[in-house]
Amino acid sequence: MRINSEVPWSVNYTSRVTIPEKIKIGIDVSKSFVLSGSCYIQGGNGIEIGDYTIFAPGVKIISSNHNSEISNSEWIKRKPIKIGKYCWIGANAIILPEVELGDYTVVGAGTVITKNFPEGFVVIAGNPARLIRYLKND
Repeated sequence: MRINSEVPWSVNYTSRVTIPEKIKIGIDVSKSFVLSGSCYIQGGNGIEIGDYTIFAPGVKIISSNHNSEISNSEWIKRKPIKIGKYCWIGANAIILPEVELGDYTVVGAGTVITKNFPEGFVVIAGNPARLIRYLKND
């Protein structure tokens, strides 16, 4: 079936990566693509994932939406998703278009992220995501 055959790094056979040429991954991020199944990573508007970031099974990273007002369903152009270094994305979290996460952000399982958390060193969770607590920055 050649699913994910265009992706230049290994991907779990239960996951799907679209438009990989618009996805930039940092050091050791490819390990999560292999180990975490049932993920959907859509690179339409671009995704940048920082070094040593990991994600659990079922994560969805969706960088673009369809324009519901146009019948040909073209994508709405937006800024790329940016995920910092050393982040940890919990199981079944969903990251939506234009989101920016700072370094050392921990995302709780099942979180839906619709806005930026650029300051980093935080734990976020919920639907929609909200700040739960700050992490020690040492």
